[in-house]
Amino acid sequence: MIRVFLTAITLGLLSFTSPAPERAVATPAAIVAEASEVLETRAGGAAAAKEAAFDQHVQELYKAAGLKEKGLSYEVFEKALVGFHNFKRLQMVAPEKSILSVVDFTKSSAQKRLWIIDLKSKKVLFNTLVAHGRNTGQDKATQFSNENGSFMSSLGFYITDATYHGKHGLSLRLQGMDEGYNSNAMERAIVVHGADYATEKFVKQYGRLGRSLGCPAVPREVSKDVIETIKDQSVLYIHGNDKTYTSQFLDNTQAVEHYAAVAGTDVVSI
Repeated sequence: MIRVFLTAITLGLLSFTSPAPERAVATPAAIVAEASEVLETRAGGAAAAKEAAFDQHVQELYKAAGLKEKGLSYEVFEKALVGFHNFKRLQMVAPEKSILSVVDFTKSSAQKRLWIIDLKSKKVLFNTLVAHGRNTGQDKATQFSNENGSFMSSLGFYITDATYHGKHGLSLRLQGMDEGYNSNAMERAIVVHGADYATEKFVKQYGRLGRSLGCPAVPREVSKDVIETIKDQSVLYIHGNDKTYTSQFLDNTQAVEHYAAVAGTDVVSI
């Protein structure tokens, strides 16, 4: 009797209550998937923002230093700068060094195809002639080698080493950083040095520069200043027409991350 009475009361109360709409209950897997999608979207946006900031950084440096007017292509400068940031990321260059040297061997030897840039002050410190190897080509550099005795230039990234006095006077050792492309530079004694055949006078007489045994030789009148400026762990990038050239230091993603970190934009808000 009591059970019947309670049941009647319960049914009566339910008759005055509107039925609640049914709601789907999210499973743990669905919650995780949704959260991952949100995080992925935000991370993707942050990555795009970092890349845009890096691109702006490259453009600003290129414009401020007047590199277009001085004949350095944007594409070559961008590659060199990507390498610079990767060397900085790996702590392979001196922390205080903001010097980046670029050689573009796609240009005629009669042109000033070496640029030494102070990235901190956004200025070109030197823009001068530079010779290529005897067997690399006549006026233009067309062939490259990492082999000893090839008398050819080698492409890629170098870290400048110490100076010494040799048969060319003050010279600067170079450490080739790209395996298979310039990694034998020390063994081959590939160095920066001054040369009488790397001058405007030589160009006027012969229509091109003289050639080295593979060294990036510069005019003797500026060689001492050039060497003193770039010595002791700064970055040198030698660009050429070899389509097969690759380098771990051309990792754009890692360069962007390093720039974001040093620029203070490496924190992703979630």
